[in-house]
Amino acid sequence: MINYLIRKLFYGMAVMLGIVVVVFFLFNILPVDPARMTQGQRADVQSLQAIRKEFGLDKPVPVQFAYYINDLSPIGIHLNTNEEKQRYHYIKLFPVSADRVVALKWPYLRRSYQTHKEVAALLLEVIPNTLVLATTAMIFAISIGVFLGVVSAVNQNTWIDRLAISFSTLGISAPSFFAGIIIAWVFGFELNKYTGLNMSGSLTTYDPFKGEVITWKNLILPMVTLGLRPLAIIVQLTRNAMLDVLGQDYIRTARAKGLSNNAIIYRHALKNAMNPVITAIANWFASLLAGSFFVEYVFGYNGLGKTTVDALEMSDFPVVMGSILFIAFIFVVINILVDIIYVWIDPRVKLG
Repeated sequence: MINYLIRKLFYGMAVMLGIVVVVFFLFNILPVDPARMTQGQRADVQSLQAIRKEFGLDKPVPVQFAYYINDLSPIGIHLNTNEEKQRYHYIKLFPVSADRVVALKWPYLRRSYQTHKEVAALLLEVIPNTLVLATTAMIFAISIGVFLGVVSAVNQNTWIDRLAISFSTLGISAPSFFAGIIIAWVFGFELNKYTGLNMSGSLTTYDPFKGEVITWKNLILPMVTLGLRPLAIIVQLTRNAMLDVLGQDYIRTARAKGLSNNAIIYRHALKNAMNPVITAIANWFASLLAGSFFVEYVFGYNGLGKTTVDALEMSDFPVVMGSILFIAFIFVVINILVDIIYVWIDPRVKLG
């Protein structure tokens, strides 16, 4: 188990390093000057040079990349000064020269070009909103998707089965940004007086008398939009897996023993049919964090997606890279958890 986890973590770090390389050099070949985006088109040359020097943009690209990897690495080489200690919050391990030390620290995501806030603090403000949105969307998709998949399989070739298949096909075919626009227009505008839902709005809003308040109704439309595609896929996967399991010999034996239909379906068939569904659920949960970009932007929902899109528009590279690394980290962790869940559900599966 330990060797397996170490190997998976090593592969995950390699994937994240590859992402850093690709995104870093993509940003550096774009014809965009972050200093110009920060200061505006009327900025003087001296101001632009000062900004480039502050963010290290005046150095060659390979040198910038080396510095960035040093900032991201949990073990890096840093100046032995109070300013460096305050910036990186590192623990000194051993000196390598008169003024530099090898230090242990959390990965440093740098500061935003636009707000000058630390990227980690900026992301921590919006990640909880996105996690709530992704989690509720996944609960919505799982609860309805598994139920419809089981009902469809049990009632194979009936109008219920055909209706469930048609619904899942429609859900898979509709892109999230298109579905979001339609859902926002219908339920947030046309039917607003009946639903009471807004076309746009975030989970947390500011009240001048109460301060930050949670507005749960602003979560409903983006949650449904985000959960629509995974719901449709879960319906089809559950249906197909259930049909395969219900044709097995042990199910026929259970029926011959006189077990009730509910006991056969939920105690024996559904558990053994869940492996492909769990894979889809795990992958979709991680994908929802990435897919929330368009949904959050459509609904004006203040989360990781909207923050990243805004940063892309302003060429705010540290914020974009921090968002991408967080999503990549979630993918790595979820893939490891899925492998462990497989072993727990199906004893035939072994790690390694």
